[in-house]
Amino acid sequence: MEYVIGVDLGTSTVKIILVNQRGELCGEVSKPFSIIEPHSGYSEQDPAEWADKTKEAIKELVGHFPGKASQIKGVSFSGQMHGLVLLNGKGEVLRNAILWNDTRTTEQCRLINDKIGKERLLEIAKNPALEGFTLPKLLWVKEYEKELFEKAAVFLLPKDYVRYTMTGRLHSEYSDAAGTLLLDVRHQTWSGEICRKLGIPESLCPDLIEPGACVGGLRPEFAAETGLSPEVKVFAGGADNACGAVGAGILKEGTALCSIGTSGVVLTYESNRDQEFNGNIHFLNHAAPDAFYSMGVTLSAGRSFSWFKDVFAGQASFDELISDIGHSRPGAGGLLFTPYLSGERTPHADADIRASFIGMDSAHTRADFVRAVIEGITFSLHESIEQFRAGGKDISRVISIGGGAKSNQWLQIQADIFNADIIRLTSEQGPAYGAAMIAAVGCGWFPSLEACADRFVLIKETFSPRREYSRQYEALFQIYRDVYRHTKTLNERLASFRE
Repeated sequence: MEYVIGVDLGTSTVKIILVNQRGELCGEVSKPFSIIEPHSGYSEQDPAEWADKTKEAIKELVGHFPGKASQIKGVSFSGQMHGLVLLNGKGEVLRNAILWNDTRTTEQCRLINDKIGKERLLEIAKNPALEGFTLPKLLWVKEYEKELFEKAAVFLLPKDYVRYTMTGRLHSEYSDAAGTLLLDVRHQTWSGEICRKLGIPESLCPDLIEPGACVGGLRPEFAAETGLSPEVKVFAGGADNACGAVGAGILKEGTALCSIGTSGVVLTYESNRDQEFNGNIHFLNHAAPDAFYSMGVTLSAGRSFSWFKDVFAGQASFDELISDIGHSRPGAGGLLFTPYLSGERTPHADADIRASFIGMDSAHTRADFVRAVIEGITFSLHESIEQFRAGGKDISRVISIGGGAKSNQWLQIQADIFNADIIRLTSEQGPAYGAAMIAAVGCGWFPSLEACADRFVLIKETFSPRREYSRQYEALFQIYRDVYRHTKTLNERLASFRE
């Protein structure tokens, strides 16, 4: 029996899984990361921690299977999108990575719109200038850390940096590059026009390869330290959302994906490279060849739940809090939560908006607050689904992965709010599983990702919407949507007090 490794470099952890030729999960190791937040709106990580924790996790995983290291044939990657890693000419990291959920770059987004033009940017990059993307971060460093910027030889995205530490080879691939605002998405090349107009040397952009491309083997020292063979094939991999879609079998039109991790994503497969959402929905290159996906994003999905748990629920576990839901009715007794802890992405591209609890009174219990948080996260994701439906898409089946798929109660809430069948998979390992599937195809186990999905991706159960609850949630959703409009100005006025 042969095996492949899928590496998912998330925001809070790196997750390493071992998968065999039948698609069975044979081993899993996770290691946590710390986040550096020196100012309000800043979010950074040390790339060296990514590399070290990934190496530790792989070594631990291999150690669980003594004598079988030679049977591990391939490794591929999934990673958090948009993060900026800058290297000098010696391949050394110049500063902490600036992450996807960092919102310091509003000024740089305005500059992009002024220099490129909103419409022209959408024509090239298929996405609007938002604080989370990589290009605004590059411009921020260029303006505020000039000496450091002049030392930069190349920028990398997070998982591409980790792969570089393992192989010594510098590349990016199309699905992650599409989240930089520097890629010409249709033509799959770095945009010389955008670089030129914004004073970004094109030499900073790494060579581009396909997500399924093999970049070679491991550095001998990395192989020796982890127990892997240097002959293991290393594949480029894809952005976390693209790999999540692969791992859920979203490889043709007809089914949507809901993924709830630190952030939350609703995405659908797109075969038409000319699909237009006018910037309201992200449009990006898929990890599958010659394919794309459209995506709506909630910046603080699972993060909202973990924040609530850490701040208000002490030592309570995820399962304990989720069990509280049963003690509260839909609508949480008139309590609503908007999950704008660090701004929002879809449909409100707003770095200044912040979260709210609306409707609190002394009768509310912890169960009501837990339910309100979960419903608020799900309402935010529903805004993306409504955007797709407004664009003519039929969203009647949704595969749910991530933290929201671990609870029957939450899956049922998704079904009731989305008014769609929610599907739980037999093996739900998220983006790491998609990365492993890329390696499986690269190792020749299957002729295509579709063929791999037919064998690996199986449905476990389906949660159908309950008509009575869907009607209640539709009424609540209208109120939820109004909260943004009524709190926007208040949050702008509060912004100066956040430091």
